[in-house]
Amino acid sequence: MDSLTQIVLGAACGEAILGKKIGNKALLFGAIGGTIPDLDVFIGKWIYNNEIQAMAFHRGFMHSILFSVLGCFLFGWITYKLYNSGKRKDTTSLKNWILLFFWSIFTHPILDCFTPYGTQLFAPFSNYRVAFNNISVADPMYTVPFLICIIVLMFFNRKRTQRTWWLKAGIYISSAYMVFTIVNKFYIDSVFKKSFKKAGITYKRFSAQPTILNNILWYSVAETDKNYHLAFYSLLDKSKFSEKILTIEKNHNLIDMTDSNLQTLTWFSNDYYNISKKDKIGTYKYVDLRYPMLNPEDVNTSVFNFTIFHENGKWDILPFDGSPPNKDDFTKFIERLKGI
Repeated sequence: MDSLTQIVLGAACGEAILGKKIGNKALLFGAIGGTIPDLDVFIGKWIYNNEIQAMAFHRGFMHSILFSVLGCFLFGWITYKLYNSGKRKDTTSLKNWILLFFWSIFTHPILDCFTPYGTQLFAPFSNYRVAFNNISVADPMYTVPFLICIIVLMFFNRKRTQRTWWLKAGIYISSAYMVFTIVNKFYIDSVFKKSFKKAGITYKRFSAQPTILNNILWYSVAETDKNYHLAFYSLLDKSKFSEKILTIEKNHNLIDMTDSNLQTLTWFSNDYYNISKKDKIGTYKYVDLRYPMLNPEDVNTSVFNFTIFHENGKWDILPFDGSPPNKDDFTKFIERLKGI
């Protein structure tokens, strides 16, 4: 999930392990541990000079179970050696720090598994990406109550029972919401299955996920031999089906996709992708169709798309330009979320 959520979860782990011994400093170290796996974003850009490979490196080994085990010993030992000196000597143990970093690092990829992005939990032994698709990569309903509880507990002495109450409240509330999203996922899957069947679409497979920042408006993509069929459904819809389904051609034969970098790109998209030519000769628009359009009525507003090009004998992509979303498209998104 997003960085703030991982910081909050990591801080909660730090508090659970060392809060009674070192107070708010446990929150800080837990937050650091919860951030460590996402450093692969910067490390990937340092290791690779190809944007595709750097992108694929994210949520790879540094998000694996093995890294959690190895990392907790490394960072736990380093922190213990630096912290266990002067007035702080013998206030904590090496075991405390190993446990703090294990839980703060390990819970990071576990939480990421619930999002659509996918996490290589079993790397380097397998590149399979675990993705349950039940919660958005950023969902304030999960994060904000958790964050409030963590902030409140900071104002209590480390030995006060109220501090533990607020920690448990944050964990229980966020976990209850996560359970809600999982149950919601099963319901939404059944809705989309019925919707495609009603529309006469015989698909080979389909994927469904919530749209950004909420668990109310959902998006699904179904694959047939030549096309993808895209649909949205809001929990606030009056109908029990998705009434409008958009169709987009695959265009997978537009360029030769056997290149190793392009193979990595299609693996990253779980083979849900569309290609189209761009105005500049030799450049193409690559759309990762796992992720929804901002405007549910316009297939050209897909947020997760890249410009791919061939240079120096290799295929590569241009990084996101960070352009703000179109106001009209965002308005359409909000309207669709409210239901039809």
